[in-house]
Amino acid sequence: MCGLTGFLNEKTIPTELALAVTSRMSDALTHRGPDAHGVWAEDCIALGHRRLSILDLSEAGAQPMHSLCGRFVLVFNGEIYNHAELRRSLEKLDAAPAWRGHSDTETLLAGFAHWGIDETLQRAHGMFALALWDRQLRKLSLARDRMGEKPLYWGWAGRAIVFGSELKALRAHPEFSHELCTDAVSLYFHFGYVPAPRSIYRHIYKLEPGCILEIDGAPPGTRPASALRPGERHGTLGIRRFWSLNDTLETGRRRQLTNEHDALNLLERSLASAVSKQTLSDVPLGAFLSGGIDSSLVASLMQKNSDRPIKTFTIGFDVAAFNEAPHAAAVAKHLGTDHTEMTVTQSEARSVIPLLPELYDEPFADSSQIPTYLVAKLAKSQVTVALSGDGGDELFGGYNRYFWGPRIWDRISWMPYPLRQLLGRSISAVPVASWDQMGAAAAKLSSRAAIAHPGDKAHKLAHRLQNVHSMDDLYRSLVTEWPAAPVKWASSDTLTSSIDDPLPPFLDEAPQARMMAQDLRSYLPDDILCKVDRAAMATSLETRVPLLDPDLVALSARLPLHMKIRDGKGKWALREILYRHVPKDLIERPKAGFGIPVGEWLRGPLRPWAEDLLSVEVLSRDDILDPLPIRKVWEEHLSRRRDWTVRLWYVLMFQAWRMAQSDQ
Repeated sequence: MCGLTGFLNEKTIPTELALAVTSRMSDALTHRGPDAHGVWAEDCIALGHRRLSILDLSEAGAQPMHSLCGRFVLVFNGEIYNHAELRRSLEKLDAAPAWRGHSDTETLLAGFAHWGIDETLQRAHGMFALALWDRQLRKLSLARDRMGEKPLYWGWAGRAIVFGSELKALRAHPEFSHELCTDAVSLYFHFGYVPAPRSIYRHIYKLEPGCILEIDGAPPGTRPASALRPGERHGTLGIRRFWSLNDTLETGRRRQLTNEHDALNLLERSLASAVSKQTLSDVPLGAFLSGGIDSSLVASLMQKNSDRPIKTFTIGFDVAAFNEAPHAAAVAKHLGTDHTEMTVTQSEARSVIPLLPELYDEPFADSSQIPTYLVAKLAKSQVTVALSGDGGDELFGGYNRYFWGPRIWDRISWMPYPLRQLLGRSISAVPVASWDQMGAAAAKLSSRAAIAHPGDKAHKLAHRLQNVHSMDDLYRSLVTEWPAAPVKWASSDTLTSSIDDPLPPFLDEAPQARMMAQDLRSYLPDDILCKVDRAAMATSLETRVPLLDPDLVALSARLPLHMKIRDGKGKWALREILYRHVPKDLIERPKAGFGIPVGEWLRGPLRPWAEDLLSVEVLSRDDILDPLPIRKVWEEHLSRRRDWTVRLWYVLMFQAWRMAQSDQ
């Protein structure tokens, strides 16, 4: 794991100046690569690299790396897990150079020289972001892995194209503009993250997963009016896909598996292979273990393939309702791992909050970013690489919205829209407190457990009744926290992102599978993988995600929906495989997630911090936010009339980021 950066200038600049600027940009990424530093410049191009040594710890793995033929220069962040296989293929074709070392960076360069960039990346299984300069054609290529495990930003700073693993590297360029992208701000308040291809800054973008950006010669003389998408060009700049989620889903549909026994055996072999490939390392390695299905499965297969106890890590909390550590400890004991658990006090967890604007570079409001950072910091104390179980929910149907989203739509879609609006208004007319009282009374008369916050849920349902016209509308409402962004410009209701891209037509009849695909192309890369990458890299820890191995992603597309969601539970196939390694009673419990009591903190120890950021005076700065809806939500939360934890966290993370920017 490393950090890369650089720029392509419109005209040739003095080499000393180019190297000085690139050094400043790459120094901003020291946390991503504390082991070594390299910069290179020539004519109008400059490349910088920070190295976290994982494979080939010698100087033979140093970057920027030149191909043996002298044509290509590469900076690369990530790991190519099948690079030894690629080397053998090149050797059989007599296309291998005299290898200088055993790094995957050198393998990629040889592949680019022989196969070209598209075919090489299609052959490569791994996580990566890279910048490749072709000295012969004077062409810059930027590329990002299929699922978006590794980040890559690009955009304009003056007349130069700048790029890097994190926005802080781009900000270090002397001509970087800090102008906000108003579209990105509106979308952030919908989702709690800025969805690709936008970033929080105007004219700065995220390269979308599975894509290659190429610039032939000099950067375009003008900037595009809107975010450039795959398949589009602007002057000398164009973006294309080397891998397509839609194509993978279509192929899986044509090759669907029907025999459950054979499907489970094939899936277990694929899982074991993915885990085995991702344990390749020249440095100490371990795994995150929450005690849930995905992380337990990864740890199980990892331990099975190891001749010694693997290292596993979990964080516990001193609040029982949020403490998953005992479940992880039970799984670790059964597997026989070398398990490390650290109980974190509420004060220690809250101490992470001031670090978040710097860690994430742009507003980011998934509060599990706090425990993710803490478990990464714990793991880094003993290992340099940690495997995680991310991706299982999106690939195999684990989120609750996949179950009750379609149920809601089935129950309301028959109603004419005016009738749904009337019903929604009727539900909204009953105060939240009254719904809570009715919910408590119903629970006393029933053997079922009481529904948490029934008033909040009733009013959210009322909003959906009045505003959704299709299953896609319902999905968007389920992943949207602020239906109307609290900003002072025109409504962003018509703004689109990668979430809105067309999906294969066969998914029109499979709402659960359609929601999973929508999550795979936005929520997974822009929230989940971003959260893990930034939290881990802040501690100089490399994370790997075996469930996102390309073969495994393709295999998941071949599993019919009933092998993923069955009897009201998700991840059926993963569960069946896990039960071969871990007793069922250690795993089966309600899905809890990696939660923390943020809502109560805001009413208690975090209240002074929140009051400062949510004051009318601070909210009104820069004429961006509308204080009225925000203050209303804050007052309702403090009075306990509503639980607005998530909405408030969106605002607070935006405000904290703005304050951090103004201090720079």
